[in-house]
Amino acid sequence: MQLKLRKIGNSWGVILPAEALEALGVRKNGTLSLLPNPDGKGYTLQREEREFEEDMRAAEELIRRYRETLRELSK
Repeated sequence: MQLKLRKIGNSWGVILPAEALEALGVRKNGTLSLLPNPDGKGYTLQREEREFEEDMRAAEELIRRYRETLRELSK
């Protein structure tokens, strides 16, 4: 997949295809982190952990709310 660099003010940006954002698990207005690879060569783009924490809080709330239903479904 090739991405084109574009000048945005004093910075540079790229447009990510919807498929790439979906694969990263990023929602509308989400945040990405650009992290250096452990070997020091290149970078990795990943979803901001804050979004993961929000997702986990929502999942925990659903589990609490539907505990009995989930218990019955697991039988």
